[in-house]
Amino acid sequence: MTYEFLQYYWWLVVSLLGALLVFLMFVQGANSLIFSLGRTPEERRVVINSTGRKWEITFTTLVTFGGAFFAAFPLFYSTSFGGAYWLWMTILFSFVLQAVSYEFQNKLGNILGTRTFQWFLVINGIVGPLLLGVAVATFFNGSNFFVEKMNIANSVQPVISHWANASHGLDALLNPWNIVLGFAVFFLARVLGALYIINNVDDENICLLARHQLMINAFPFLLLFVAFLVHLLLKDGYASNPITGFIVVEPMKYLHNLSAMWYVAVMFVGGVVLVLSSIILTLMKKNFTKGIWFGGIGTVLTVLSLLLCAGWNNTAYYPSSVDLQSSLTIANSCSSQFTLSTMVAVSVLVPFVFAYIAYVWHLMDRKKIDKDEVNSGEAY
Repeated sequence: MTYEFLQYYWWLVVSLLGALLVFLMFVQGANSLIFSLGRTPEERRVVINSTGRKWEITFTTLVTFGGAFFAAFPLFYSTSFGGAYWLWMTILFSFVLQAVSYEFQNKLGNILGTRTFQWFLVINGIVGPLLLGVAVATFFNGSNFFVEKMNIANSVQPVISHWANASHGLDALLNPWNIVLGFAVFFLARVLGALYIINNVDDENICLLARHQLMINAFPFLLLFVAFLVHLLLKDGYASNPITGFIVVEPMKYLHNLSAMWYVAVMFVGGVVLVLSSIILTLMKKNFTKGIWFGGIGTVLTVLSLLLCAGWNNTAYYPSSVDLQSSLTIANSCSSQFTLSTMVAVSVLVPFVFAYIAYVWHLMDRKKIDKDEVNSGEAY
């Protein structure tokens, strides 16, 4: 395995984890709809216990995604997670808020009340997907940072990368195209959340409201996603010379990437078709409840394709808006060949982890959740 192969391989692994994380955001999407799907306290509790079966998988995937990024591409981790920490800390804090809300909303001694913790879940359902979409958009639109590797020899302050302003990541919210993708991910999460509830809950009223929310949220998602996609394919990108590492602006770089990597383009088109099919079939067929699987697989394929376009084919996946040559590529930000090759042995275990998750998922969903189960058994 060559060093270049290992770099491409680990970008594929990290991108796959990122794509799975976006799919698993259906938990946040459904939580943002708690008060729209549950008109009574009992119905809201059904919705919360439905997502409560899966929230730990989403949280674990988020942590795994960050850990894989740190191990494979440590310079990105130190630059983005270390420099744009207000953005990432807000995302992480919303997920911590989610965990606390699930565990304490119905505990004895809860002085804040159940409804307060339910609103905390709604906040996580809005803030999590929105800011994660904004963070992903910076892969294409750039961020304000400097990278000076020679500083590693500075005995006083050996800091390689630093943010160019005092906002520490919040400046990403000033780019309108970052906001567009952020809201696209937010509405996608709500679409997937509605599809999940339809598949997982055995309650006619809740499922009817979920289909209504699917229709409401599908239109803004499609509008925002298409707008961002057109912008992405027509905008300038950042190409890296594979020999010198010098980074230059290349018009329509991401469109060129899709043209050069036809297999990624095919995967992207297939993913979009599956997402559209999940929405259309669920809205047109009242008895169709498998939309979450069409939409979920389609989401993974679509997001994976976009992330591969951001990093493969000699592309700067984290452009610097203030110093073009500080932009990060998979070649100049990755770990050593020894580290990457050693981690390959660990990555062999990933399919077994996925198989375990699938098995546990199957056990939890053998029976759809209903009001009787929530009222009679141990529940959130």
